[in-house]
Amino acid sequence: MAGVGLRAAARRWLPCPGHGRPRATSSSPSCPGCGPPGPSAHCPGAPRSAPALAPAGGSELSAHLWARYQDMRRLVHDLLPPEVCSLLNPAAIYANNEISLHDVEVYGFDYDYTLAQYADSLHPEIFNAARDILIEHYKYPEGIRKYDYNPSFAIRGLHYDIQKSLLMKIDAFHYVQLGTAYRGLQPVPDEEVIDLYGGTQHIPLYQMSDFYGKCPRQIWSPGSSELGLVGLERRLKQCPPPQGPSIKQFMDIFSLPEMALLSCVVDHFLGHGLEFDQAHLYKDVTDAIRDVHVKGLMYQWIERDMEKYILRGDETFAVLSRLVDHGKQLFLITNSPFSFVDKGMRHMVGPDWRQLFDVVIVQADKPSFFTDPRKPFRKLDEKGSLQWDRITSLEKGKIYRQGNLFDFLRLTEWRGPRVLYFGDHLYSDLADLMLRHGWRTGAIIPELEREIRIINTEQYMHSLTWQQALTGLLERMQTYQDAESRQVLASWVKERQELRCITKALFNAQFGSIFRTFHNPTYFSRRLVRFSDLYMASLSCLLNYRVDFTFYPRRTPLQHEAPLWMDQLCTGCMKTPFLSDMAHIR
Repeated sequence: MAGVGLRAAARRWLPCPGHGRPRATSSSPSCPGCGPPGPSAHCPGAPRSAPALAPAGGSELSAHLWARYQDMRRLVHDLLPPEVCSLLNPAAIYANNEISLHDVEVYGFDYDYTLAQYADSLHPEIFNAARDILIEHYKYPEGIRKYDYNPSFAIRGLHYDIQKSLLMKIDAFHYVQLGTAYRGLQPVPDEEVIDLYGGTQHIPLYQMSDFYGKCPRQIWSPGSSELGLVGLERRLKQCPPPQGPSIKQFMDIFSLPEMALLSCVVDHFLGHGLEFDQAHLYKDVTDAIRDVHVKGLMYQWIERDMEKYILRGDETFAVLSRLVDHGKQLFLITNSPFSFVDKGMRHMVGPDWRQLFDVVIVQADKPSFFTDPRKPFRKLDEKGSLQWDRITSLEKGKIYRQGNLFDFLRLTEWRGPRVLYFGDHLYSDLADLMLRHGWRTGAIIPELEREIRIINTEQYMHSLTWQQALTGLLERMQTYQDAESRQVLASWVKERQELRCITKALFNAQFGSIFRTFHNPTYFSRRLVRFSDLYMASLSCLLNYRVDFTFYPRRTPLQHEAPLWMDQLCTGCMKTPFLSDMAHIR
C-alpha cells in the first residue's frame, strides 16, 4: 500500500535536529524537527538534553536555512514512491457522515443531472439560445453575437457581486480567493478587489445571498427590457437600485452557461465603453437563461437526440432495477415536466419505467416543495392532462404534479434516516431535507470524476506535497529574523505562492478547483459537507457497493490533533516552534 510506504518512509528518515542531513529514526528518540530538540507533550520519551546552538547569523545562518530546504526536498522525494499516485477512485462514493445502506428502506431521486446525466455539449446550446434572446428580444447590441461558449472559463460554486459585476470564488470563511476575481472576461487586480471591499478580502454575511444561493426577489422591480440610455433612465425611475444582499451563488450545473454569458455581455459593454446598469444587466441575462428552460428549448434539444445528450442511461437502469430487486421503495421528485421526464426515462429504462417507482412527482417547484405546505398535489392522466380530484393517497404508477413535502410525508409515512434522497443541487435538492426533516442525502457532483483524475497525477501530488512541506518549513523557520534570513524566507514565500498558482491552474486556469481555494475549503465545499451524507460523480457509483454497505467517513485531523499531514511529518511533531526557539522573542 502506498499509504504504508509513506508512513514507513516517514519513520525511516526524518531531518536530524541541528544538522543538514537526514538520519535514521532509530539513532535517537528525541523529537524530530528543524530546530533544536527539546521535551514535548507529543513525544514524552524525548530526553531533556540541552538545546543545540543555532548558527550565529549572517551568511552562516542563511546557509543553515538553505541546508534545511535541501533536506526537505530530498525527504519529500523519498516520501513519494511511484505507487502513491492514483490512490483515489473516481467511481467511489465519499462519505461526509457515517451511513449504512442496510438501514435505508426508501430511495428518492431528482431527475436532471441525477437520474439523467447530460453531456457537456448541451451547454453551448443553452449559451447560444440565451445570447440570441438577449439580442432579439431584449435588444442588446448585435456585437454580443460574436461570443461563443468557453467551457473552460467558469466552474460551479462561484459567486457574482451584482453591483460590482464581479465573478469570484469565495472560501468557507467568506474570503475572496485572490487571483480568482473577474469582471467580464478580464481578471481584476488583487489590490482593486481588496479596495472594492473596504480594504479586506472578506465578504460580510449580510452581503451574501439567501439560504438558497439566490438574491432576495424583493430587490427586483419589474421594468423595461431596453438597455439604451433612455431605457436605463426610465428603469432607474421605476426600480431603485437593489438594497441588501446582492451576491448570488451559482450552484447547479446549468449555471455554467449562465456565468459564461454574463461574463461575455459585461466584457462587451466594458470593451466598447458602453454605460450599463449592473443590476438590470444581470437580471436580463438571468431571465434569458430562464427563458431557455421555460420555453422548453432545452427539452426539445434533448428529446430530438437523446443518444447525444443523455449519458449512462443503462447504468441508471441497472441502479434502479438493483434497488427494486432488493425490496427498496423508490420515488422521484423533479421540477421537470412529465412529457420530458417520460421520454427520457423510456430512453434509459424502457416503457415500463413507472413500475419501478412507488411515487412520481413532476413540476414540484423545488425548493418551495420542501417548505411551503399550501400547494396541493394534482394527478395527471395518461395524456398528461391535469385532474382536479382531491388526493388522499399517492398510488404507484400514477403521476402527480406540484404538492408539498408535508403532505408527502403524511401520505407515505416515509420519514427520517430510513429515506435517502439524491440530487445535484445542494440547496434546492438537499439542504431542507437534511436540516428540517432528517433524511439522509446524496449529492451528485459530476465534476468530481475529473478533479480526482487530476489529483491522481504525479504533477499534482508532487506539487501539493512540496507545497505543504515548504509551508511547514516557513512556519518553523520564521523565528530567524536577521536581514539575510528574511531574504531566504521571502524567496520561500514567493516559491510557495507560485506552487499554489500552479496547483490551482491544473483544475481551471481562472478559478481552480470547485472544492478548494488555495488551502481552505470553498464556500461550495463547506455546504457540500453540511448538506450531504454522501457524494459521488454519478448515480452509477452505487453499482460498486452492496446494498447493505456501510460508509465510514475518514477521520481527518483537526488542527490540534495528531500530526498526520506532510508539513508536520517533515518539520516535527509540533506545529508551533519549540519554546527554546521562541525564547529570544519573549
